[in-house]
Parts: sequence; C-alpha cells; structure tokens
Amino acid sequence: MHAPLPNDVPVAAIVMAAGRGSRMSAESGNKTLLPLMPEAPDPARRRPLLMEILDNLPPGPRGLVVHHCKQDVMAATGHLPLTYIDQPVLNGTGGAILAAADFIRQTVCPHWIITMGDVPFVRPATYRRLVDALALSDMAVLGFCPVDKKQYGVLEIDGETVRRITEWKYWKDYPAERQAALKICNAGIYAVRREALLTHLPTLAASPQVVHKQVDGQVRAIEEYFITDLVAAMVAADHRVAYLTTEDESETMGVDDPLALAAARAFYRRGNRR
Repeated sequence: MHAPLPNDVPVAAIVMAAGRGSRMSAESGNKTLLPLMPEAPDPARRRPLLMEILDNLPPGPRGLVVHHCKQDVMAATGHLPLTYIDQPVLNGTGGAILAAADFIRQTVCPHWIITMGDVPFVRPATYRRLVDALALSDMAVLGFCPVDKKQYGVLEIDGETVRRITEWKYWKDYPAERQAALKICNAGIYAVRREALLTHLPTLAASPQVVHKQVDGQVRAIEEYFITDLVAAMVAADHRVAYLTTEDESETMGVDDPLALAAARAFYRRGNRR
C-alpha cells in the first residue's frame, strides 16, 4: 500500500468548459452554467453544473478552459481564484489541454486533475483516490462499470494498467466475446503527473485526427486532438497508466442532452450526490 497524498498538498486542475453543447438544442448558453435546481428562488442555490465540479475538486490552482459564451462563464465564476484559458478553436479535449500548455508550465504542482465541465457528481473522495494513484503511476484514468456500455469508450487493461482506450466506433466491430470482456468505460476524467504531461504535449500536438462534423448546416473535415491519444503516447513510452473505478455509476453521469440534464436534476434533488 502507498500512502495517500496529504490533504494540504495542492492539486492543480484543468476544467474543460469551452464547448457549445450542440445537443442541448433548447439552450443557447454555455451548458456548464445550466442549473441543477432551476426552480430555487435564491440564485446561489440553483447550483450550475460548473460550480458543483469546482466545489468538489481538491484545493489547488484551477485553470478553466473557455470559448463558447466565455464572458458568461467568466462572469459567473469571477469571484473564484481561477485562471481562464482561452481555447481559440474548438478542436477536441486534447485541444483544450494544448491550449492550457502555458498554465501547466507556469503552475508548479506535481499532481494534476483533468476533468469535464459537464460531469458534476464526481465525489471529492474519488478525485482524491485518482490523485493517490499517481504514487505508483504517471497517469490514472477514472472508469465506471455500467450495465449498458452504450457508445462509451472502453478501457483495455492488463492487470492494473491501461493498455489503451478504445472508442465505440472501433470496439463495436470486435467479436462478441471480446466485447463482453470489456467491462470498464472511460469517464473522461484523469489524474496525471505534471512532468509526464509536459513531456508528451508535443506528441499530442503532432497527432491531430480528422473528424467530420456538421457546422452551420455543412459537413466539414476538422482537425481535433484527443486526450485518449495522450494516454496512448504515455503507454507507448512505457509510462504506467493506472485506472480506478467509481463506486457508483451515477458519479460519472454526464450532461450532454436534455434527457441527461433532466436525469441529473432528478438525481440532485433526491439528495444522493453525497
């Protein structure tokens, strides 16, 4: 057993809040500001998704990646000690990390968390467990074990280490037996050692993927970067990438469409978050 990181040791964090949330068709603003309690008469009790995440992170420097409706995000969080990181082009989760490169270089914390701005229910203890895993690894991936894997990316593991993160568009064509053996899905939340992260940022920057997306009614080829490629680079360089799973699948509940938002609000009201 390794000793956990003392609670008074700061942990830096990058929170991604730049995206449009294109599947939230009825909402025009930044989805990370959507309230979990919209009916609360007191604005302070409406609990935007982003505030829930920021409250649950370990203490330490925070970089908030912004783009879509960034002035609204900055106004809502201006009372907090945050560094705002502009992602000039919406070019994927890896693009958000590349945009944060200067913040990473200037913030001398050995342990970092990378998390999404629309996954509000990860518990403080889970973030701590993820960071504690860095005692024996350079990176740790948060996973969860759902009854239905749907179209999530999955962790392909070897014992206690991650060999790769495989997206649905690839694992859907695996033989049924191999699919059934893939139990752990990727939550998109990571802990990483700063030194290893800085080492592999150039590799990530050199590894764009071309994806086709509908923009303003037209399908366009766009270069995007993905954190999963950062994981692949670390594995290829013989860095140890660990994983842990949540005790409750609800912790990794993401808010990416109106049905998911309704489910998150119902979950929050039931008081099960803690």
